Amino acid sequence: MFRFDTHVETIVLLSHKSPDSVISVTVEFGEGEGKVPLDAIAERAKKYQPKPKITYKMIQEYVEKKYGFKVHIAYIAEVKRSLGLTMYDALSATEELKQPRKRPPKEKVEAITDTLKYFEVI
Repeated sequence: MFRFDTHVETIVLLSHKSPDSVISVTVEFGEGEGKVPLDAIAERAKKYQPKPKITYKMIQEYVEKKYGFKVHIAYIAEVKRSLGLTMYDALSATEELKQPRKRPPKEKVEAITDTLKYFEVI
């Protein structure tokens, strides 16, 4: 059984004001009536964990495994751009393109879009 009698006044300390009132809360962890089960806290915390970052390499590998063909990262970027998804500046990015962007073939657009859905990006 755990018992915490901790009192935190972060907002008060940051504002340099005296508190108007104090609330004291006692929480007991464990099994039984009136106690908070630790398993429930762990399950709830999992819901708030950030999703792992989906990389272009992960997308390429998934498309190749599921569809049997490779997609260039430029095609992935073009599909993401067309969907209005967040794009990050590449380290090697230049102001002007050396060649105009090529529109990916329909089958590759569909495969990339399906992959983005699989990874819950869209």
